[in-house]
Amino acid sequence: MGHFSAHKQHGITLIELMVAMVLGLLVAAGIVTVFASTSNSNKAQTQLALLQEEGRFAITRLSNDLRMANGQYCSNTGGVASNTGSNNLYMDGLRSPKVYAKDLLGALSDVTTNWNVAPYPATPVAPYYLPAFLSMRGYDCSKTSPCTPDVPATFLKTMGTSVGARVVGASVLTLRYMSPSRGWTLDGINSTVSADSNGKLKSVTLKPATGEPALSEFQAGHLAMLADCSNAQIFAVDAPSSGVLNVRAADNFSESSPINQQLQSAPRLFDLNTDLLTVTYFLQVIDDGNGRKVGALMRRVNGTSEEVVRGVERLDFLYGVEDSNGSTRYLSASGVDTRVNGAINCPASVPSVDSSAPASNPAGCLWRAVKSIEVHILMDGQVPLYTLTPNELSYTYVADKITEPKAPDDAGRVVKPVEQGFANPVLRREFSAMVSLRNYNP
Repeated sequence: MGHFSAHKQHGITLIELMVAMVLGLLVAAGIVTVFASTSNSNKAQTQLALLQEEGRFAITRLSNDLRMANGQYCSNTGGVASNTGSNNLYMDGLRSPKVYAKDLLGALSDVTTNWNVAPYPATPVAPYYLPAFLSMRGYDCSKTSPCTPDVPATFLKTMGTSVGARVVGASVLTLRYMSPSRGWTLDGINSTVSADSNGKLKSVTLKPATGEPALSEFQAGHLAMLADCSNAQIFAVDAPSSGVLNVRAADNFSESSPINQQLQSAPRLFDLNTDLLTVTYFLQVIDDGNGRKVGALMRRVNGTSEEVVRGVERLDFLYGVEDSNGSTRYLSASGVDTRVNGAINCPASVPSVDSSAPASNPAGCLWRAVKSIEVHILMDGQVPLYTLTPNELSYTYVADKITEPKAPDDAGRVVKPVEQGFANPVLRREFSAMVSLRNYNP
């Protein structure tokens, strides 16, 4: 009788295999989901960190220039304080350099307002004080052109969504101040002045001290500014010869010469063309190199523009001005330019170009009365993140009077990102600062 041995079958059934595969897929899907979620979260956090860093840098760069706006050598105010009359408040008058040179505008960069443009005065024919509208001027811009007041097209492009255009809805500000690191000290030993018997300035002899600019930097045709803590004068000089700058009568108003300043007043000579900085801030559309358009904060100094930081969509200013009664109020650029349609009187200052009294409120006079500037910028993350939730896309922007997070396309926004040519799915944050003008508030 034969013997047979039984063999058991080993392995898994098809059902067991399918269950195992499903469980494996679920585990793999979970891992992928966790990885994707972590990756998206990391991208958002990285974008937010970069956005905050660049926002702080932009505000710091803006604040440094705004703080110096209208800055002269020493303070912007001085002289004998006058009684405002209405509230028995005594206020120092606003200082301004006296101009003896015939061609002042030729020495300035990015001139925003020319002579003979109503309501501004005609070309002067006699010495005058530097008018307020040449010290600073801002422009409010919405999504339609022109801005108020209109931005000069001579040095800035129009608004648009194409690369190179100004960003739609972003304001513009041009300000001027003397560079605190420039100029030559007239100590009466190394650098001296020469005057005639009537005290009229004839020449200035410069021997640069350690740390002062080389004399070769003062080029032929440049204007000079002689200033102390009480007065400043702008006049034409001949090209430097052996360190001597002679007052050039032909390029100054006839029968008028700058007055010699005493050494006790710590006078200093400046090259107006280079030492008076004309700084203009605006936003420009640029290509980020990956086919995307982003906004960039631009800083234009004496005619040369440079990029400060990318990812800036909005730029808005509010100006704190002091009126004739000593009260401070915050106005838009249009309000400053027109004195709110003539409702605000300017504080006491030097006579206007047309020799009228300060009380006549010459055109643009409130630009010299700006004591502080409130600046707002809106930063974006630049790179679209399509996984952001509606809550993450929402943001505030006080300049639009939106103080609670709203969607990018909210109807209350003055201008929407898509109207500027920018992508919606990016993080956005507002940065702001209140800047006190140091030369107005010693």
